[in-house]
Amino acid sequence: MAELHDLTALEQARAIRRREISSVELTEHYRQRSDARAVDVGAFITRTDDLALAQARAADARVADADEHESLGPLFGTVVPAKDLNFVAGVRCTLGSVTYDVVPYGDDNVVTRMRQGGLVISGTTNTPEFGLPCYTENDVAPPARTPWDLRRSAGGSSGGAAAAVSAGLASAAQGSDGGGSIRIPASVTGLVGIKPARGRISNGPLRDPVGELPHQGVLARTVRDAAALLDVLAEPFPDDPFVAVAIEGTFLDAAEREPGRLRIGRYATPVIAETVVHPACLAAYEEASRLLERLGHDVEDVAPPFTPAEVPAFESVWSVLALLTPVPPEDEQRLLPLTRWLRDRGRQVTGIELAQAVSTMRILSRAAITAASAYDVVLTPTLAQPPALVGAMRDDADPAGDFAAQKRFTPFTAPYNVTGQPAISVPLHWAEIDGVTLPIGVQLVGRPADEPTVISLAAQLEAVAPWATRRPPIW
Repeated sequence: MAELHDLTALEQARAIRRREISSVELTEHYRQRSDARAVDVGAFITRTDDLALAQARAADARVADADEHESLGPLFGTVVPAKDLNFVAGVRCTLGSVTYDVVPYGDDNVVTRMRQGGLVISGTTNTPEFGLPCYTENDVAPPARTPWDLRRSAGGSSGGAAAAVSAGLASAAQGSDGGGSIRIPASVTGLVGIKPARGRISNGPLRDPVGELPHQGVLARTVRDAAALLDVLAEPFPDDPFVAVAIEGTFLDAAEREPGRLRIGRYATPVIAETVVHPACLAAYEEASRLLERLGHDVEDVAPPFTPAEVPAFESVWSVLALLTPVPPEDEQRLLPLTRWLRDRGRQVTGIELAQAVSTMRILSRAAITAASAYDVVLTPTLAQPPALVGAMRDDADPAGDFAAQKRFTPFTAPYNVTGQPAISVPLHWAEIDGVTLPIGVQLVGRPADEPTVISLAAQLEAVAPWATRRPPIW
């Protein structure tokens, strides 16, 4: 018989609604697994066992009182942690930094939706300092590691969220993505990671930074679970400055229907940095292309949306974003060298330079979206390299070199934070690296506000090349 964590999130929720299991039982199961495994994979910064148990008891009480016609939501009563970059009322928040340790009085909007959806929040997941690097190695918690090889990083900045789901410590997780921070961890931990369209999930009330790069999103083992969590989180708030165009039906509906014959553009030329793409990542890309063609889709080569020459605008905005978290002057030296370096760069950006950078990104976005408008989906590698060893990119002695290494690692994801298009990483490929089998993701990018098409396509790929039955050594 399968254990509770072997079930998908949707299967768990269905069993709770049918009273075959209780939310308390599921929550206790994950608590025990987290006691044994969370530190090894660096999943959490703060565990919220008491909150989770209280939420699970409330969920069970509501199930007991519900009539057969009451909808409790697709993932009601399941365990879904929040990221430590997001405020959860009454729960310690560090933003991955020793300089920041607060207990917020209110929830971020995405956490409000989690509560309204009846999710059980088992903790806040590990993140690098202020969510800036693409690896999760801070001075607050152990490094986030992929359960497929504990020598290797779970990526960032949603590394703890990915580690938790991949190690079977939660059914799914909320994450956020400013330059690839959901898709990167998804690729290196063998998960589905969805960065939805800009404005699909609220960044409010305090997470609407300049440049509109960060997106809230989801990580899960299956496309259907990821789509269901997106349904829970995606309802906008009245004061949101950006609201994505509403879709017909639900994202879960999209995961359960065929996509039809699609025209798919593809490229594997790095965008953010000039670098060599690892053979395993190219193999994943080529394998995905062949699979798409076998499924009846038209696959054509296209030009990348940007070139490395256009990256400085993104970097100017990114360095200013590093400054938006207030740090007392006396605490600046306690920040990690990379964070200090980025903040120093941000201080050198003038007001007109920032305005020009934001304007440039919008102009580039329009051109990129127009150029790709003939295609339903664009395919790329998710990363240029396989999962990296912990410490391989972090370089406290040379933060500029650290930043350059990150760009070489992930040159495909950030363009779609600039354009705001939905993008999903799916673990279609597995490669032997140094004697260990590791997941290698590919990225599917949709038209603006068209998550349903990429979700439907991802679900079709999963049906013919299922990945959720694979289990990492830590499971």
